[in-house]
Amino acid sequence: MGIISAAEAMERLCQGNRRFVSDDVDRKALANRTHQTGAADGQSPIAIVLACSDSRVPTELIFDQGIGDLFVIRVAGNIVAPSQIGSIEYAAKQFKTQLVVVLGHTDCGAVIATLNELALKDSHRSPNLRAIVDRIRPAVEPVLAEHKDDEATGVVRDAVRANVRASVEQLKHGSLILETLIDNGELRIVGAEYCLDRGVVEFFED
Repeated sequence: MGIISAAEAMERLCQGNRRFVSDDVDRKALANRTHQTGAADGQSPIAIVLACSDSRVPTELIFDQGIGDLFVIRVAGNIVAPSQIGSIEYAAKQFKTQLVVVLGHTDCGAVIATLNELALKDSHRSPNLRAIVDRIRPAVEPVLAEHKDDEATGVVRDAVRANVRASVEQLKHGSLILETLIDNGELRIVGAEYCLDRGVVEFFED
């Protein structure tokens, strides 16, 4: 398989999500979800996806893709830490994958936990959980201040999107390798949100 451009990869993901929502999955993608005897020969993922670990967001399924189609990195709150950056650097360089999607989702538990901590409704004693909250905190603090008197749903919605955009910016400017690929037109990093209720993925403008 030749190099898939970011634009083509994006179109494939959009088409796949439309099939997922309409329950009209692609037969080839469905077949590719079974064990493939040639899988050990290598991989050529069309996109790298930094997604939340939430069990309700099965990345390959919501994009109607098969085994080997996506290089998926999952972590609570789709946060960016050195291990995630290194994983994306590896896939972008090794497989020449040109599209990175930071995929958040509605009602993200990690974002809600961060909002609760900032509002002094809850406190995480685990240093490991706090490490996740502390990475989300800078993105959502301005949202909480802006929506101080608003209803909770609007705060969570905007905080989830702010967290996705913050992760996108961290990837764009937190790695010399990724920055160089972007400058050379060999990589595109975009944010997106998966709606748990409707199954629809909405891509954000760059």
